[in-house]
Amino acid sequence: MDGYLVVAAVVLAGVALVAAAMGARRLLAPSDPVAGKLTTYESGVDPVGEGWQQGSVRYLVFTLLYVIFAVDAVYLFPWALVVRTDLGVASLVEMAIFIGVLVVALLHVWRRGLLRWW
Repeated sequence: MDGYLVVAAVVLAGVALVAAAMGARRLLAPSDPVAGKLTTYESGVDPVGEGWQQGSVRYLVFTLLYVIFAVDAVYLFPWALVVRTDLGVASLVEMAIFIGVLVVALLHVWRRGLLRWW
């Protein structure tokens, strides 16, 4: 049960720190809620027209591709750092399969034309 007490103490300390920070902000931050400050704005520009506007989904595809390959790179760097030690042939084969899956995914995305900007 000692392990659970440590986890509970850490969680309670975290909640107490967040509550203390929010309380300090409430007490110390200046507050002057005038109508100009309460209006909605985007990058300092007053909103014009309706709030709904159709956007391009292509930007979402680029974002997802970036996240996928960036996360994969996070797995590659630690492996590359310890590859000099005795990882064995199994580790090398596993990483080759991992990189192979990435290459197949990249070829599929390229073949479908999702990497074109126009």
